[in-house]
Amino acid sequence: MAFFKSFHIKGFMPHYTRKVEISGSSIGGGGPLMVIAGPCVLESRDMVFETARLLKEICGRLDLPFVFKSSYDKANRSSIKSFRGPGLDKGLALLNDLKSSLRVPVISDIHSPLEAKPASEVLDALQIPAFLSRQTDLILAASKTGKPVNIKKGQFLAPWDMKNVVEKFTSTGNENLMLTERGSSFGYNNLVVDIRSIPGMRAMGYPVVFDITHSLQLPGGMGTHSGGDREFAEPLARAAVGAGADGIFLETHPEPDKALCDGANMLPLSQVEGLLKGLKRIREAL
Repeated sequence: MAFFKSFHIKGFMPHYTRKVEISGSSIGGGGPLMVIAGPCVLESRDMVFETARLLKEICGRLDLPFVFKSSYDKANRSSIKSFRGPGLDKGLALLNDLKSSLRVPVISDIHSPLEAKPASEVLDALQIPAFLSRQTDLILAASKTGKPVNIKKGQFLAPWDMKNVVEKFTSTGNENLMLTERGSSFGYNNLVVDIRSIPGMRAMGYPVVFDITHSLQLPGGMGTHSGGDREFAEPLARAAVGAGADGIFLETHPEPDKALCDGANMLPLSQVEGLLKGLKRIREAL
């Protein structure tokens, strides 16, 4: 509470944050809303390429910067039986082929310091998952690559705790940082989004992304896998963009109910353009 109160008293709520460039696209600096989107995990080559192609077309029509996201490994699945993806080598090869063929920047999660270097040789930006947001060695390894890095705020962290994460990351001299809000643990198997975290983290000077679909997750809510409430995607996204989010992160799939990971909280690909049109209008109104 003191964090939010102090910024309210000082009247400090930056209109612009630092601009971060991701291979020709940019986030922050008062620019348009960035879209980071794709299926949760790399499934079939055909599905991944088709999803990326359609997302690129949608963002092109709306004149929104786009970065394709999909994980080569989901290392934090609920069950040992859950699908994790093709792994580091095969996954990076697929992402490299996709970015070369479709000419889109790509981002994916890294889970250990050893992954940072090989991943940085392919990916245009790295992402540190929420569960790993306090892992010092991982943060430093990602930062030392010089690549832009998106660090998701842990479900267990208060927004003001991300100041320590920022200091870890920037200690190497890399300022290409984004912070992501993805909800906070609210009892067992539930998350809640404190919209105050958007302007609160933006006050640290770096672009803030709102993770729409993971904020709808019910972690481990189905026993061996997570549940989700995708019907709340639009109102939460509107609130976050209205609060100043510089970008949105969403996972989408042609048929979410058949997805191999996080289907319950992924958006159908057919709904993405309508959602983005509304969010763009809110961003422009600000």
